[in-house]
Amino acid sequence: MLIPATSTEYVHVPVTAPAGVDITGTPPKLAFLPVSNRDNPVTSDWQTGTWANGTEARLLIGPDGGALTLAAGDYRVYVSFDPPGSENIVRLSGYLGIT
Repeated sequence: MLIPATSTEYVHVPVTAPAGVDITGTPPKLAFLPVSNRDNPVTSDWQTGTWANGTEARLLIGPDGGALTLAAGDYRVYVSFDPPGSENIVRLSGYLGIT
């Protein structure tokens, strides 16, 4: 996905839940790390998102009221969700370019 830095819009991340598990009981978290940063997200990297239709995590980004504003560059997008039980799932979900 490619987004201009001046745009304020939701980034949608498809999420596949473990079979038979409702993941919408807790909000998803999303992290955007520059591709040059090969580390995993740390606590301060995570932003709390919302669920869109129960299968997509989303977060509003951009300069007009977004949860964060990203500078021009390429980012790895992570999603984290905490289904009932012992799992706390973190996945690299894709890449985002900001122009």
